[in-house]
Amino acid sequence: MRSMLEGVRVIDFTNTVAGPGCTFFLSDMGADVIKVEKPVRGDDARLFPPYQGSMSVSFVVLNHGKRGITLDLKSPEGVALFKELAAVSDVVVENYTPGTMAKLGIDYETLKAINPRLVMCSISGYGQFGPLSPLPGYDAVIQAMAGLMSTTGFPDGPPLRTGTLIVDITTAIFAAFSIAAALFAREVTGEGEYLDVSMYDVAINQLEAKFVDYTVTGNIPGRTGNRYPYVTPFDTFSTKDSYVLIICAGDGPFENLCKAMGKPELAKDERFSDVMKRNEHEPELKKIIEEWSTRFTNEEIIPLLMEQGVPAAPVNNVKQVVENPHTAARGMLVELDQPNAGKLTIFGPAVKATNSEVKVRGPAPALGEHNRWFLEELLGKSSTEADQVIASGAMGPPPA
Repeated sequence: MRSMLEGVRVIDFTNTVAGPGCTFFLSDMGADVIKVEKPVRGDDARLFPPYQGSMSVSFVVLNHGKRGITLDLKSPEGVALFKELAAVSDVVVENYTPGTMAKLGIDYETLKAINPRLVMCSISGYGQFGPLSPLPGYDAVIQAMAGLMSTTGFPDGPPLRTGTLIVDITTAIFAAFSIAAALFAREVTGEGEYLDVSMYDVAINQLEAKFVDYTVTGNIPGRTGNRYPYVTPFDTFSTKDSYVLIICAGDGPFENLCKAMGKPELAKDERFSDVMKRNEHEPELKKIIEEWSTRFTNEEIIPLLMEQGVPAAPVNNVKQVVENPHTAARGMLVELDQPNAGKLTIFGPAVKATNSEVKVRGPAPALGEHNRWFLEELLGKSSTEADQVIASGAMGPPPA
């Protein structure tokens, strides 16, 4: 079965999370991704725990299915090889501090002159222009700078970052989407594109209604814990052994909750008869719900809620998610045979397609694993020429 991005060659000149995340999405869609790393050390993510054998499993998650080469871009020979690669590629993705590509002599204008159909995506903390653009970007720093932390946590506690690298991963998705759109446009115009994707801009998009809450009303949104202040009930509630999340966005779901609780009369209570009144009397309603929910374990309460069609879920830990039968049924458990690590279980692609193949396409590359393939098969150099390039140090220290 054909893949959606089959025949598309991507240069992955990225490091750590957001950039490699973007290119592994493209790899799963069928693109031939060539990861370009600095010699000796490679991507910093190769050092991220956890490890199995000598491999960083974090690195494997973000870089599976790619080829790997090394280039010393501080040498003219290494830069020349990068340009040769760009000439036969469709996409370049990079996530270095703005100005780095120009210093190396491989910025978009330079590469566009070599390959006018090239799509280049620059991922950075604050974008390629603006007062903050020279600053490096880290997920938690961006969460703080863009206001996400100010709205995360409980009112009586400190601001919190999310439990995952949510800005990094969302930026990866924005970047992959924009690259796919640029490739589609190229089919119409014949021209490439330059994409400037900023983690800061992505994080502002993640503020959703909180952004316009301020621009329209002047209200500065604060921390409300797990509660959404305009819908009641919308919160986590204690159970006998854990927590359950319940959302009733409308009178119908609330009536269903009241039935599940064995208190259908509660829906007609003057304090709770519509959403505005429920918001006004939220503390009283939460107390009533929690007096009921704490009589049950999660395993007992979820069927009661689901039977009545109440939007609810247990607050699962990662073990419970991995072992949930639905996770396996959706193809989200993929066994990967990774050299130097053995068999690993990683998550599968989130996208399923009927007429195209979307899948994990193999292990992550060893550092410089495909150097000779790159020189001889992709660039068409002879074995002698490849030996000369490798001996020159253009791809790192030559083998002893």
